[in-house]
Amino acid sequence: MRSRATSGSASASGGDGPRPRRNGHAAPSQPDYRLDDQVGFLLRRVSQRHVAIFARQMEKDITPTRWATLAKLYEEGPTTQNRLGRLTAMDAATIKGVVDRLTKRHLIATRADPEDGRRRVVALTETGQSLVERSLAHAAAITRQTLEPLSAREQASLIELLRKLS
Repeated sequence: MRSRATSGSASASGGDGPRPRRNGHAAPSQPDYRLDDQVGFLLRRVSQRHVAIFARQMEKDITPTRWATLAKLYEEGPTTQNRLGRLTAMDAATIKGVVDRLTKRHLIATRADPEDGRRRVVALTETGQSLVERSLAHAAAITRQTLEPLSAREQASLIELLRKLS
């Protein structure tokens, strides 16, 4: 008599017991769970691919979070640090660190909000605006390369679905 781990799958043999896995352990009686099929895992893999493309194309020291900050300031104009964090989906600590680093590079400047001195207003400097304008074509190319495996229709669907999930 052969053991279940070497006799093939339970469903192939007509048994009701757990199916063996490649590692020899019996599969749980719960529904199948494969990490490779999980949305969080797939999103992380796509994000890693995107970040690798981004690193090859974008100026040195401009990370995706720094780019998001610069690009949003380019789109919106001066805004409070708190609002900028919300617009870029960064928590208060993260946006503060990004603002500090970009300020040290003279890409953005901060000043007290004239309406509420407790708040900081963040704006692009001329150097920052120039960097964004030089980088816009690279940013668009990064998006194209990230989505390259998809048809135009699939790309539009993916963007729509991601917006819906976010």
